[in-house]
Amino acid sequence: MVHAPSGVGTVALPSGASLIRFPEVADLRGLLTFAEVDGQLPFPVNRFFLVHGVPSQELRGEHAHRHLHQLLIAVAGAVSVLTDNGSEREEVRLDDPTVGVHIPPMVWGVQFRHTADAVLMVLASDRYEADDYIRDYGEFLSEVL
Repeated sequence: MVHAPSGVGTVALPSGASLIRFPEVADLRGLLTFAEVDGQLPFPVNRFFLVHGVPSQELRGEHAHRHLHQLLIAVAGAVSVLTDNGSEREEVRLDDPTVGVHIPPMVWGVQFRHTADAVLMVLASDRYEADDYIRDYGEFLSEVL
């Protein structure tokens, strides 16, 4: 399992995905984590969605995108994420809201082992487009290899 950088920054994964640690500011009022386009965010965000209430044994994701970038952040609880480029796979555990995994186009992503309180925020580079999804792993392999 790959671990996020200890300080603000990015760790590239062999699959082409990357782990990003975001800045965190602490004061007497609490903690604030942020990211900016052309700073910590690897792409402009045009859509976001939240995944929550997932029974721990269920798999989510199980697809790749031809053009879309995604950034996954567990804003509460924890979720495991598998990234796969057809020849390299990594599993990361998202359990800290200052860490996200960037899944670029043509990287297969699966989310699993959700805690009961898990809330996964997904930032996407584009609006939903059904034709951008590759939902069959065999088809993904034939396109990516």
